[in-house]
Amino acid sequence: MDSAKKLDELKAKLTVYESKLTELLKHYRGVIHEDAASELKHAQVEVYRSMVYGLQEEIRQLEEKIKNGE
Repeated sequence: MDSAKKLDELKAKLTVYESKLTELLKHYRGVIHEDAASELKHAQVEVYRSMVYGLQEEIRQLEEKIKNGE
């Protein structure tokens, strides 16, 4: 797979996960201890944050690679 196509796919995934994270954060109030539903929601938010960060980092590295002509 060429770098430009992979970059487009990563940006599309990033858009999807950013919108999912934004939707979750609309009603997110943090962790209410002793409340299993709240703790599960918190875990889900953290997973999406991690995915968004990972995709952003991968996109940045790929753009740098393309910029340097590698």
